[in-house]
This record gives sequence, C-alpha cells and structure tokens, in this order.
Amino acid sequence: MSVDTTCCNNSCDNQAISEWIKSEEYKEKNFSREALTINPSKACQPLGAMLCALGIEGCLPFVHGSQGCAAYFRNNLSRHLREPVPTVSDSMTEDAAVFGGQANMIDGLKNAHALYHPAMMAVFTTCMAEVIGDDLKAFITNARNQGAIPEDFPIAFAHTPSFVGSHITGWDNMFKGLLQSLADPRHGKWTNGRLYLVPGFDAYPANLREYRRLVDAMGIPVTILPDASEPMDAPHTGEYELYPGGTPMAELADALNASGFVFMQKYSTQNSFKFVKNVQKINTEVVTMPIGIKNTDNFLMALTEMTGKAVPAELERERGRAVDAATDAHQYIHGRRFALFGDPDLLIGLVGFLLEMGGMPVHIVCTNGNAKFKKEMDALLASSPFGSEGKVYIGKDLWHLHSLLMTEPVDMLIGDSHGKYLAKDAGIPLARVGFPLTDRVNLHRSPIVGYQGAINLISLIANTFIEELDRTCSDERFELLR
Repeated sequence: MSVDTTCCNNSCDNQAISEWIKSEEYKEKNFSREALTINPSKACQPLGAMLCALGIEGCLPFVHGSQGCAAYFRNNLSRHLREPVPTVSDSMTEDAAVFGGQANMIDGLKNAHALYHPAMMAVFTTCMAEVIGDDLKAFITNARNQGAIPEDFPIAFAHTPSFVGSHITGWDNMFKGLLQSLADPRHGKWTNGRLYLVPGFDAYPANLREYRRLVDAMGIPVTILPDASEPMDAPHTGEYELYPGGTPMAELADALNASGFVFMQKYSTQNSFKFVKNVQKINTEVVTMPIGIKNTDNFLMALTEMTGKAVPAELERERGRAVDAATDAHQYIHGRRFALFGDPDLLIGLVGFLLEMGGMPVHIVCTNGNAKFKKEMDALLASSPFGSEGKVYIGKDLWHLHSLLMTEPVDMLIGDSHGKYLAKDAGIPLARVGFPLTDRVNLHRSPIVGYQGAINLISLIANTFIEELDRTCSDERFELLR
C-alpha cells in the first residue's frame, strides 16, 4: 500500500515559508526591493480631488477618464462613509486614448449639466488623460464655445495624474484649482472679516464639525473651505438629495478677501498654502492637525494670535475633561509599544498624542511621506524619551510593515482597515484610525481632533487593549475590574 505524502509535504513547505517571512533574513530582502510595491498605504490623486470637490455646495465632481476609474474612487469613499457619492465621468475608452478626450469631455459636460443641474462642476483627470496630454483649460473653453455649457457656468479644474503623488496631492491640486478658477481677485487690503479654515484631506465629517464648533466657541466668523461634512454625512430623511450641502459658492468666490487662512494640515495642502500665502499675500498659518491635547492647545493659540480672540472658559473646561480622561486611562497606554501607518499629517498628530500619553511609537510607515515629513517626525520623536525607539519609514508599504511587526513586535497597530491583516498575522489588536475604514461602522462620525477627539482616541486605544486582554486572558484572570 502506498501513502501519498504530497499534501503533507506541501503543508510542511507552507509552514516553512510562513516562518521564513517572519525572519530577519526575509526582512532584509524585503527592504532591499526597489521595483515592486506591495499594498501601499495610499490612493491616487483623483480620489482626493473628488473629496475636495464634494465640499462645495451644488458641485458635481467630473472625472475626465474612464468609468472604471470613477467607480474606484466612488467605491472607496462610499465604503468608508456608507453614503452615496455623486460623480460623473466622460467615459474615456481606447478611442480617446488614441485621439484625445476632447469629444468625450464636451459631450460629458453637456449631458451632466442637462441631467443633474449642478451649480458648478469640478473637472479632474486620471492616468489616461494625463499620459496623452489632454489640456483641460482648452477643452473647457471649447465646450463653452460650442454651446455645450453656458458661457458663465462655473467650472473648476485640476490636473491630477494618478501615477505621481497620492490622494493628498490630488486634494491639494483640486483645492488650488477651486481658488484659481472660481475665487474673485483680492480687493487690495480690504477683507470680508472672515477666517477661512482649510481642513486638507480629511474623511471624518465629525472632524470638520468639531473645527467649526471650536472656532464658533471663540466667536470668530469662519468659513470651512471646502466643507464636505454634509455630503459625507447627510441626514436620512427618506428622500435622496443630490447636493446636500457644502461651502456656499458665494463664500468660495470671496475666499481671497479673507481676513486670514488657517490650514489644518501641512502635507496635504503644500501647493495651495503657497498660493494663498506667497502669491495672494493673505495672512496665513498652518498648524499641526490638532490631535491630542498639546496640538489642540497650539491650534487655539494660533487662532488667538491671528484674531485677538481669547479662548473661552467653556473650552478651558473641555480641556480639563480631556486631561482627566488622559489621567484615568494613562496606565493602559503608558509604556506600550505602537506601530502606525497612514498619511503624513495624521501621523504627526497621532505620534504627538501618543508621546504625551507615554506611549512608545516604534514603527511609523508613511508611503506618501517625503524627506521634509521624515525630518519633522524625527524631531518630534527626539523631543520625548518615549520616542527613543521610533523609526520613520517613508515610501514604504504595508508589506514592509509586516516584516517590522514580525521581527520587532509591538503591542498595537494604529491605522486604517487595511491593517487588519497585519494585525492578525502579528497577533496584536488594531485601533482603526484613518482612511479608509471599511470594516467598522460610524467611526468617521466621531471626531479625532480637538479635546473631544483626544478623549475619543484615549477611549478607543485603552478600551481596545482592555478588550484584547479579556479576549486572551486565562479564566482565573477574567475579572470584572480592569
């Protein structure tokens, strides 16, 4: 009688491979690869442009590219937000790749204007249009000349090639395009007396609402530009509304007459920040995303310096509650080792928050980070003894992070839903923060910025640790008090 050992051998081989990819030897090979990217922690430019465009009232995002690209962007946002995302595409195909996409765009603009009656459209590109060199400004002018859209119909546009940058670059390019295309010229030294707050790429509608609440509490007239909080989180009334809200067109048009601009993110607004500050010469500040107590303090102090408004007692009491929450939960976070991945501005804020809680950020992976980000993060880590083990990896992907988790274990991973596979392999909990969050519900409806956001993050991380302890502990350690 013969015995088939093929299955057994395959099982042994798979086990050997599984153990090998956890080794230092494999980590060295993994980090030496140059021509291959595996699961990068970023999306492409047009997705960011779409989110930016959704923040203007009555705006219809218009993808100059294929239907498949548009479906990908909508799918990512819809799965995170669990909301419909109105967008149109001019459905470029192989013919357009050869002959150019002008005919598609003119027909698309005409049909979209007639069918969906937007107050404006924001046009942005995908890979195909950029590779063949389509000129958006010329195409839009020709569409007006041919009567496809009215001469005075507002259209903003941005070139957002998917093969460079990431979703944060696309957001930045679209925002600059909105200002260049639709904002009226600045009227000398006259201002409209309003502060304009620019959130950057932020897929948490609750964050945008928290910004407004904090600024309103200080008595400062504010416009959030763009404000996608309603389009990202519209109320369920039983009747679908195609354009549920956003920054009013009049406030976009008057943006360059602002008394000042505050940019809430640095790395997702680099080009638009330079345009506002250096080209338009507007009083402009950029702050670290106000995640945690210290960063929120700095944000409010920046508002005070710009406007002369004092921080009200209600926000001081709110700060005290955040400090109390940190004190109550510090023992669950202090001294614990963390790995993080995500966008640059989010990571700067999160690492600062962990350091003030006594957490130890060990592995920080930022696929779309640059040398400037790395330098800032290194300085932040060096500012605290809890950052002594921290190391920053720019341009690396989640498979690089897998090797780090296997060879240099940590206690928790912080990142978006894509991290669940890494966390499972490493046997550690995942605290879901960032974009996209597709395997949990309503997390985007809780702010992670401001003092309330600090309380939310403290609760999320501490309770995740406690739940993991309850799940994995022995019967004799399964206790009512934690």
